[in-house]
Amino acid sequence: MMLEEGHRLRDTGKDVAVAVVETHDRAATAAILDGLELIPRKTVEHRGITLTEMDLDAVIARHPDIALVDELAHTNAPGSLNEKRWQDVETILAAGIDVISTVNVQHIESLNDVVEQITGVPQRETIPDSIVRSATQIEVVDLTPQSLRDRLAEGQVYPASRIDAALSNYFRLGNLTALRELTLLWLADEVDSSLQRYRAEHGIEEKWEARERVVVALTGGPEGETLLRRGARVAARSGSGELLAVHVASQDGLRVTDPAALAVQRKLVEELGGTFHQVVGTDIPEALVAFARASNATQLVIGVSRRSRLTALLTGSGVGATVVRESGDIDVHIVTHGAAGGRNLPKFRRSGALSVRRRVYGFALALIAGPLLTLLLLPIRSPDSLTAAALAYQLLVVVVALVGGIWPALFAAILSGLTLDYVFVAPYYTLTIGRPTHLLALALYVVIAVLVSVVVDQAARRTRSAARASAESELLATIAGGVIRGGDAVQALVSRTREAFGLTGVRLIAADTVTTDGTVDENEHPTMVPVGSRGTLELFGEDLRAEDRRLLTVIVTQLDAALEHLDLSTAAKEVGPLEATDRVRTALLAAVGHDLRRPLAAATAAVTSLRSADGRLSERDKEELLETAEQSLQGLSDLLTNLLDVSRVQAGVLAISLGAVDLEDILPPVLDELFVRPGDVVVDVPSDLPEVRADAILLQRAIVNLLTNALRYSPKGEPPRISASAFSGMVEIRVADSGPGVPDERKEEIFHPFQRMGDTDNTAGIGLGLALTKGFVEGMGGVLEPEDTPGGGLTMVLSLPIEQGSDADGDA
Repeated sequence: MMLEEGHRLRDTGKDVAVAVVETHDRAATAAILDGLELIPRKTVEHRGITLTEMDLDAVIARHPDIALVDELAHTNAPGSLNEKRWQDVETILAAGIDVISTVNVQHIESLNDVVEQITGVPQRETIPDSIVRSATQIEVVDLTPQSLRDRLAEGQVYPASRIDAALSNYFRLGNLTALRELTLLWLADEVDSSLQRYRAEHGIEEKWEARERVVVALTGGPEGETLLRRGARVAARSGSGELLAVHVASQDGLRVTDPAALAVQRKLVEELGGTFHQVVGTDIPEALVAFARASNATQLVIGVSRRSRLTALLTGSGVGATVVRESGDIDVHIVTHGAAGGRNLPKFRRSGALSVRRRVYGFALALIAGPLLTLLLLPIRSPDSLTAAALAYQLLVVVVALVGGIWPALFAAILSGLTLDYVFVAPYYTLTIGRPTHLLALALYVVIAVLVSVVVDQAARRTRSAARASAESELLATIAGGVIRGGDAVQALVSRTREAFGLTGVRLIAADTVTTDGTVDENEHPTMVPVGSRGTLELFGEDLRAEDRRLLTVIVTQLDAALEHLDLSTAAKEVGPLEATDRVRTALLAAVGHDLRRPLAAATAAVTSLRSADGRLSERDKEELLETAEQSLQGLSDLLTNLLDVSRVQAGVLAISLGAVDLEDILPPVLDELFVRPGDVVVDVPSDLPEVRADAILLQRAIVNLLTNALRYSPKGEPPRISASAFSGMVEIRVADSGPGVPDERKEEIFHPFQRMGDTDNTAGIGLGLALTKGFVEGMGGVLEPEDTPGGGLTMVLSLPIEQGSDADGDA
């Protein structure tokens, strides 16, 4: 496509030159180069090897209008001016030369880890997204996955020797489909980013309805799920709408929300195909509208206020009215719900921010420090000292508020106001005020003292709540990190529970296990907390405060999940070996039941005919009957040989002995058993193939059965092929023939016990069949799958895990 674009531009009169192109020996690609000027490459010597790279100086000296540069993510040979080819392109662009280049999606930096998860192959050559996005124009060269596989099968991409491995490894249909989707999504994001840049550069703030975007405002209240489902329906009506949920958190972190409800709603957003966002702001309507505009939203869904009518009357218009007023051209949906207008609100009592002990200390300080301060101020009492006395009592109110909160401070404010009037305002020692100005001053003092006490109390509350929120966040992050990193999550959670609440000891009793941390006093009556249905958590030490219960609930939920994971892991370890053994046993019994009856019946019939003939059979007939009996008995002998090879079957249970197996040690006995002559089978197994984890005897039997079928169906002059390669932690052993193949609709049938695709003669072989082979392979933790051989035929792919510690750098 790049070369064809070069031809088109050259035909329009542009000066086009090919700076570098990689044809990979493809004739079709090389043919398109005809008629285009190709700038010679430079040679680079590296460790005795001659490499060729783009000649950057020659390209700049030639200075065409447009340079064609292939493989933008390419890493230059050591010793080059730049490490990467895209850096060469930046130099070319700086010289005033336009560039057309190519890059594969797997080389884009931000997609690198996703591509590795999809394909199992890490990409070492990557290019920053910013470089690709800085292009003036990006064009996706799109081809359906099946069309690309057809091109591969026809030899238009790789030589024949690499086609089979390419189709079965990197270029699988699922891989190509996922990579194609990844490409289109990346480009869609680029188009959306370009639109946002254009609007920002041109100062366009109003929304453009290029794509329906619905923003749902969540408070953490019970109405959240209703709003989300309504928003999802609104987004779905456009066919390709996008759902975004946003929660506005206050800057001080003190806005009342239900973390558990928010977590449930976040999960629901993901299930509905949307995304969850959290922003911080003091003004909720302003933050919501700003987020909606930044997201280019077309619809905004909010809930009806949960405030009662009386509250709304006293406090003015709520969030909904302000959002509607500020939203401009964004459509606002105000959705009613069960909690609207104060209905079904939970009843709760707000607890003080400070403890009872501190409030007692505050009252005591006001009662003791007030009289002491009065005694200190009496010697300097005069008409001019009233201001100093008022400020001194004001300081006392602030100190009391810091110690005991609002109620002791209010008490101190009233008490100090009365003291000022009684002791320092003439006439003295009466509550009568002689001058109106003194009355005003006293009233202002009391008001200021009350306001100061309220402010100081609020600050104390916020400080205490923020510190507690920080500690809880740190604890939850530590808990989550411990679970994610693995290890003994249960022990870690028990230890963190004791440390978080300052307990002397914590004990978890679950099933047959007891997990303890700290000191457990058997004479003490602990606090018992159920952990789901799996156990009980015992807390030793001081009783927990009411505000600690919420955090304890989170920890108990994590403990329940950790215990569930532990139970599932234990069950999986117990069931795994039994399942593997059962698969092999089932296949073996099916094989024996079939193969014993058929040859025994044939041999019995032949011998019976010979005994009852009474000389009426000709010598030829006798020879045929004897041959039939011999073949049937030989089949029985082969079957018994197979059964002896797996003589570990005892009482119907096959014990599988897994270990490190080298394929080079398995293939010679296989070929010897089948009396294969040179040229009858093509063996292509790399010498550095890593060892597999398997049972050597079962693996040999499996390959014998697969190769027997391949030899049987391969046409004369086209021997079957055994190849192997390492890919994504597995070794694939491929036994391919060029025979008639198997239709797709019958590929599952060949694994049923003794499906011979129509063969019924007595020489078709009576081995354990593909059913037993599949059982052997799955019992070893592997997979056996049929595929079409390129050009016709059947390829059986036997995949086994690489032995841990083995060299996994085989031919991928």
